[in-house]
Amino acid sequence: MLRFALLAALMLAPILPAAAQDAAAGQRVFNQCRACHTIEQGGRNGVGPNLHGAVGRKAGSIEGFRYSASMRERAGGGLTWDEDTLRAYLANPKAVVPAGSMSYPGLRNEQQLNDLIAYLKANG
Repeated sequence: MLRFALLAALMLAPILPAAAQDAAAGQRVFNQCRACHTIEQGGRNGVGPNLHGAVGRKAGSIEGFRYSASMRERAGGGLTWDEDTLRAYLANPKAVVPAGSMSYPGLRNEQQLNDLIAYLKANG
């Protein structure tokens, strides 16, 4: 019986999500971002642009914010902040926008990435 239960669990593992997203936990992760970004609707830009509605938004599109040349180039190439591009950028900003101005080294913890993306999605 134990062997059957273990086999069933192994067979179901690939169809289960890797890790659930928790927007409340993501809000705590976002506290690292608050030094440069706001997320409130209609909020001001800081050192970085306001991130309200970032998920699904075209990169480099906040009116009045001065983006790096590299970010403007990537935006001109069609970069959009969907979940996949956000995950890559938040994990390693320089890999996505090599000469970008974001000085954050990246978020390596997968669960924190999931939670932060859930929080960004909830604020848009």
